[in-house]
Amino acid sequence: MVIADYGNHRIIQWKADDTNGQVVAGGHGQGNRWDQLDRPTDVLFDKETDSLIICDRRNQRVVRWSRRSGTTQGEILIDNIACYGLAMDDQRYLYISDNDKHEVRRYQIGDKNGTLVAGGNDKGAGLNQLNWPNYIFVDQQQTVYVSDRDNHRVMKWNKGAKEGIVVAGGQGEGNALTQLSYPQGLFVDTLGTIYVADMVNNRVMRWPKEAKQSTVIVGGNGQGEGANQFNYPVGLSFDRHGNLYVVDCENDRVQQFSDGGW
Repeated sequence: MVIADYGNHRIIQWKADDTNGQVVAGGHGQGNRWDQLDRPTDVLFDKETDSLIICDRRNQRVVRWSRRSGTTQGEILIDNIACYGLAMDDQRYLYISDNDKHEVRRYQIGDKNGTLVAGGNDKGAGLNQLNWPNYIFVDQQQTVYVSDRDNHRVMKWNKGAKEGIVVAGGQGEGNALTQLSYPQGLFVDTLGTIYVADMVNNRVMRWPKEAKQSTVIVGGNGQGEGANQFNYPVGLSFDRHGNLYVVDCENDRVQQFSDGGW
């Protein structure tokens, strides 16, 4: 497990059954040197180059750190970008959400400008707009799913589309099964089922494809630090065995939920 440790300005790796993690990027204090990070928000593993690609949020840059032993600093891939979320598709295109420009762009590695794939029409709630996009997910058809945080919805942008489709939430902020409140991390399975961290409602929701409402799969028991509770869940991922991992931000922990037939 590789975690963007936001407040400690580092990327940390935890292997199964470890009692301590290992710092694999940053960890030299808060700053903008090449061996430092400043409030990283997302990280992905690029198998092709055996490296980590990191959204170095406060430094407004996306950086790459080799995983080879002896690596002490990163290299800048893209700078001057208010990055928040990252994704990579099967063809190694990199997708980055920019919550200053309220857009998502797709980049070839080495490309500095990218191609607009979602939003980019100023801040707003129209179908061609986003409002503080954060986490993203890209499927095998290069469909882009975006947690449109301040619009309390998840948007789906098909490849080449000029506007998106609301696929979760979009009914205003709230805690009904048709609503979200500042959605964050998301995952989409091969059936098109959406799993989203519903941050302020302290729950993880499942939205079947084209469903009008969702079900709570974990959390939803109020804000707290119990094993069945969250305090602002933000990150979300699954492993190949179907186990669910949730970054429980204000509890400073990652929770694992064994495959519950989600």
